[in-house]
Amino acid sequence: MNITKKDIDKLNAVLTVEVSKEDYSDNVEKVLKNYRKTANIPGFRKGHIPMGMVKKQYGKAVLVEEVNKVLQDALQKYLTEEKLDVLGNPLPKNESEIDWDAEDYKFEFELGLAPQFDVDVKGKEIVHYKIVADDKMLDNQVKTIRKQYGKLISKNEVEKGDEITGTFTSTEKEIEKKSTFSTEDIKGKKQLDALIGAKVGDTVTLKTKGMFADDHDNQKHLGVDHDDAHGLDIEVSLKIEEVNQREMADLNQELFDKLFGEGKVTSEDELKAKIKEDAEGQFAQQSDQKLLNDVVESLIENTEFDLPKEFLQRWIATTGEKRLSEEEAKAEYEKSEKGLRYQLIEGKLRAENNLQVTFDELKAHSKNMIKAQMAQFGQTNPTDEEVESITARILSNREEVERLNEQLNTAKLLDFFKENAKLKVKEITFDKFIKEAYA
Repeated sequence: MNITKKDIDKLNAVLTVEVSKEDYSDNVEKVLKNYRKTANIPGFRKGHIPMGMVKKQYGKAVLVEEVNKVLQDALQKYLTEEKLDVLGNPLPKNESEIDWDAEDYKFEFELGLAPQFDVDVKGKEIVHYKIVADDKMLDNQVKTIRKQYGKLISKNEVEKGDEITGTFTSTEKEIEKKSTFSTEDIKGKKQLDALIGAKVGDTVTLKTKGMFADDHDNQKHLGVDHDDAHGLDIEVSLKIEEVNQREMADLNQELFDKLFGEGKVTSEDELKAKIKEDAEGQFAQQSDQKLLNDVVESLIENTEFDLPKEFLQRWIATTGEKRLSEEEAKAEYEKSEKGLRYQLIEGKLRAENNLQVTFDELKAHSKNMIKAQMAQFGQTNPTDEEVESITARILSNREEVERLNEQLNTAKLLDFFKENAKLKVKEITFDKFIKEAYA
């Protein structure tokens, strides 16, 4: 067997594979002999079929199959040994021209080659948000906690700050939804005026436009879908079924112990410090995700290289269950090009900076995760045998291994960006972060 490579340009090449009879004949003969032993042909006992008849009936199909087997093995071996970084898979070029009645064959395959390029993570400056819990947020969280653990006092008439339970109805949008909300959720002045003074049993007509501070509340309280929720402008009827005043809980040791365990928090200042710590821990995850997204976008935008576009479109057209037209393949390529570019960039970063996840790292990560989960349920000191047993069970689950591997890969990449990218730290409150980062 002989394989030669001809470069068309830096991104495209043609492989020519010459297969001679000696490369496949032994395999073909072996398969046909096995067919002779097992085949059922009327008029002949099993194992006594003339070889000529076996070859006539099965020879061509076996030949094609065995030639393709040695062909694919040779291709894979060549690509590996020559360390060719290819995109997609080799595409047969002269498949329809093969004369299967010959003894020697010449196959041609198109290759799409990965481009050579450099990645500069220190290029464009990226904002790394440090999200802080400000006094306003902390006060609101304390208020929410006091309401959550407070008492409900039943009333007959609505006043500011009360909670209303009732059923919204509308024939226009086929709404019939029971909901509970606070008058503090109501943004519209006319709607609030209509509710204040209403009594249990009353039916109040309200306009939905501007009723809630957030249009998404129309989904929650009225039961409409996401598209209808935005800018909803109809009239709804609210049949008031309950009115309750929520008496806020006292900030005392009983509440602190209920929230965090006995003696862990002993004052309002400590409560706020604990809320701040927990909130900013969650904010850090959102900030990290935003940073990762921004660095990725920047790398895609600023790392220039060409791709074997035409080859990839031809490859896309042939890889699915159904062959795509030229227009369909082009559209599919355009949708996937950005992802392919980042896949190449990320692969280069991981290879050049040793960012691959090892099995030992995966195992250690699994153990830490298990210990943390056990601690949440009061098992703060599990034995090594317990942890090892659970770890082994987790690592035997392929889907779980893939999930953990993805977590670690993302964490490694994020740490690399934090250490090497050109970052500008910006301290910001959560509300401003949402407005600025996702505007």
